[in-house]
Amino acid sequence: METIAGTNEQQQKAIIHGDGPQLIVAGAGTGKTKVITTRIAWLIMEKSINVDQILALTFTEKASEEMQARVETMLPYGYVDLWISTFHSFCDKILKRHGLDIGLSNNFKLLDETETWLMVRKNLARFDLDYYRPLGNPTKFIHALIKHFSRCKDEGICPGDYLRYAEEMKLNADSADFVKQFELDDLSVEQKKVLFKSEILRVNEIAEAYHVYQQILLENDCLDFADLINRTIELFKKRPLILEKYRHQFKYILVDEFQDTNFVQYELIKLLALPKNNLTVVGDDDQSIYKFRGASIANIMQFKLDFPSSVEVVLNNNYRSRQGILDLAHKFIVQNNPNRLEEKLGINKKLKSNFSEAAEIVHLHEETVEDEARTVLGKIVQLRKENQASWSDFAILVRANDSANIFINYLERANIPYQFVALRGLYNKPAALDLINYLKLLDDYHESSAVFRILSCEFVGLEFEQIVKLVHFAKKKSLPLFDVLKQSNVISDITEDSGVKINKLLTQIERDAGLARQKKPTEVVLNFLYGSGYLNELNKLAEAKKKEELSVIQQLFKKIQNFENDSKSATVKDLLELFELEMQAGESGKLAFDAETGPDMVKILTIHSAKGLEFDYVFVVNLVDRKFPTDERKEAIEIPIALIKEKIPAGDFHLEEERRLFYVAITRAKKGLYFTSAENYGGARKKKLSRFLTELGYKIEGAPHQKSEMLPSEIISETPTGTDRCVNHEKFSFSQLQTYGICPLRYKFAYVLKIPTFGSCHLTFGTAMHATLQRFLSENMETEKLNQGALFGAAENKEKTIQPIEKLFKIYGECWSDDWYRDRAERENYCKKGKEMLSKFYARFIEEKPLVKALEQDFNLKIGSYYFKGRIDRVDSAPDNKVRVIDYKTGKTAKLPLSFEDRRQLILYQIAGEELLGYKFENLYYYYLEGNELLPALAKPEDKDKLKKIFIEQADQIVAGDFSPTPSEFICQYCDYKGICEFKKI
Repeated sequence: METIAGTNEQQQKAIIHGDGPQLIVAGAGTGKTKVITTRIAWLIMEKSINVDQILALTFTEKASEEMQARVETMLPYGYVDLWISTFHSFCDKILKRHGLDIGLSNNFKLLDETETWLMVRKNLARFDLDYYRPLGNPTKFIHALIKHFSRCKDEGICPGDYLRYAEEMKLNADSADFVKQFELDDLSVEQKKVLFKSEILRVNEIAEAYHVYQQILLENDCLDFADLINRTIELFKKRPLILEKYRHQFKYILVDEFQDTNFVQYELIKLLALPKNNLTVVGDDDQSIYKFRGASIANIMQFKLDFPSSVEVVLNNNYRSRQGILDLAHKFIVQNNPNRLEEKLGINKKLKSNFSEAAEIVHLHEETVEDEARTVLGKIVQLRKENQASWSDFAILVRANDSANIFINYLERANIPYQFVALRGLYNKPAALDLINYLKLLDDYHESSAVFRILSCEFVGLEFEQIVKLVHFAKKKSLPLFDVLKQSNVISDITEDSGVKINKLLTQIERDAGLARQKKPTEVVLNFLYGSGYLNELNKLAEAKKKEELSVIQQLFKKIQNFENDSKSATVKDLLELFELEMQAGESGKLAFDAETGPDMVKILTIHSAKGLEFDYVFVVNLVDRKFPTDERKEAIEIPIALIKEKIPAGDFHLEEERRLFYVAITRAKKGLYFTSAENYGGARKKKLSRFLTELGYKIEGAPHQKSEMLPSEIISETPTGTDRCVNHEKFSFSQLQTYGICPLRYKFAYVLKIPTFGSCHLTFGTAMHATLQRFLSENMETEKLNQGALFGAAENKEKTIQPIEKLFKIYGECWSDDWYRDRAERENYCKKGKEMLSKFYARFIEEKPLVKALEQDFNLKIGSYYFKGRIDRVDSAPDNKVRVIDYKTGKTAKLPLSFEDRRQLILYQIAGEELLGYKFENLYYYYLEGNELLPALAKPEDKDKLKKIFIEQADQIVAGDFSPTPSEFICQYCDYKGICEFKKI
């Protein structure tokens, strides 16, 4: 079978497993992702299972995207409705479809941790806290409460369960037998009762707070992430017909990283898999390291008990590391016995390398942490030179983020390119600090620190000595720095050139301050970026640095856009208040970093972040007592044992989890593994060696390693190199290729560098119209289903129930946005035009009563070696088992006959419909709403072949990195990036 070519015997057994449950125990580097994705492809291609009948679940968007990409390469034509997603995305999709069936709004808002914190803080008075009454710091316990509620939800504990437990405690307050279950040392029964009564008050307060928290979520149409799983389970249990629909649909279920599932995720899987239990789970108990996120190692231990007939496959052929590294890893992790699958199931998990070369495994012990950092850098430089390695072949793994600081400092001083892969810290990045401080300056001119930050920016062009003189003058005269700028022309030490630059900045600030009083923050930010020259300066940077800085701007801009979407009346002041509140909550902004992409750099990561990655040479640092393993930190508010539903593992669970984390660190290394430690980390006492090194047989013999006298500046002097690996060069949309066809450099600005641009009234209007029609037709289809009384669809009914036009106008009002219209008159004109279009649309729809077959049909079409994604607005049934495609246009009606260029989008839809969806087309139409006209665009075979050839050629050029500009007066006049493009012709 071609599908399983290139897989080993163990992998093949897992891939071609038939029906029934299967447990795949997949050690580090044994190709588990390959097994999962190949099994999906095998089910589709060999067993003829429909794509939408397979459900694959994992934990991160990155992992699901990787799985999807791998499956894509194995499917010859592409796919529609591939259900590969995270648990949360899957449940979000289900609840968006069926939330109304359990009283949830279909438009619920999903809150992240920071948004939840803000919501609780806003409603803090409703929680009636006493035991956890915030004294001094009103937000002290918010994080602890939110985390506790989330952990309860991970365990399937609802507020009602907690309240009943609190009530049970009250009723048994005087029962000696009940009190005995609480470990209160050797106190007398009476003493225990006193403490127990205090505990009753505490538990009751938490139970009530949990109930209030859930009520606030419901009142605001909000869910937190844990709610997604629990609400989906609730939906399936309360609405058995819906559960049966999805059981019928998903004939095969696969779960990646099964050891990371929590109690309710496992409950959801078991519920969906019944009764056939065609369930494949893949995991490794030795890599279960996410207990702090609610992961339950008990699940993988329990699987064989829950499914005694399950087939068991062990993957232990390792394709990553040398044998010496694998032997060391196994020697270490067996110390977690007997609480391991290897011991419990009697299987052999010892990994076997596919490489014959020897590994270098070294322990380097130094006198001070500074010596440790210097030694690590020196070893990296040595290995790079000896092995012609890239910087990205090296990783420094730390147990905690703050341990990375000294290594970062030394890497910077040595001019070694590095990337600290942190999941937080967006607001602390230089470009983000520039933008936030500029907004602060617009909100309050007296923010002298913000003024200083902006004066120091490259786009202003002031020499540092000139800025110092301005600051000194401000201090001498006791004036705000901004007031000094306005009188800089009378300061003798300020040059004429500096005065010109300062006046230019003041003009920009005055213009943007006026905008800030009238417009949304995104428009203010864009006006600054393009108008001040800030983007022009970034565009002059080296490619790697430019990409990094623009990525920060893009992420912050997206954050601001999300804020505006949540608040119709968002202002710069409101945004700054949000940033301030988030910082109070300990939030520093999420960062979207991918350790496997980007230029050639040494990677510094926490071990948790390194999970799933691999490097030629790995340095595990700071291996001393209390740094690794760390001291156990109990949860601030623990769940009562009586409420916990998962099986609590025996033994020293914290130490075993730390061992698993160390095992993960070891198994990231391919060729070289380096343990480092020091005696002095700044405390009064010398540090003892980590017990993990002791368990492996390492000890300190004689004096520490010879201290390196090499100065950081002597180590290396290079700048980051490497090609851009951050862009998805394997999947393209029609709009991407259309942009590339207009100007390749515009494509680079938009899709590689992802520079944010101003919006337009045309785009805002078009988006509102498309959303209105989609919602109206979708709700119309749902009404028809209800009237026909069928859950899974019904026979075609010619007597259609069409909702009144007032409903259409109501939806239009809800979808309308005021963004990017120049003034009130333009906004009102467009709004009126939209209603006229909808009236014509409705009259035609009433007259023709088309049978709508699908709305917003997504597809991923494979042409050559590339995928082309798209979304078809509407598919209607037509006579003779044919269909017609409708694509809405809000611009002026095109002239007939439509040229090949005009029809390209619909030709792509025709190819996708025929090759993926099995459609036979009556025709494909552009529906020009303004003129209420349908323009046909059915393609001939030669048109389809021509389009395929063009798309492949363009994709080849993009992958080759050909972004040569094609300027012309007409193209450049309407380009979003003309303000920063050096090649423009206007």
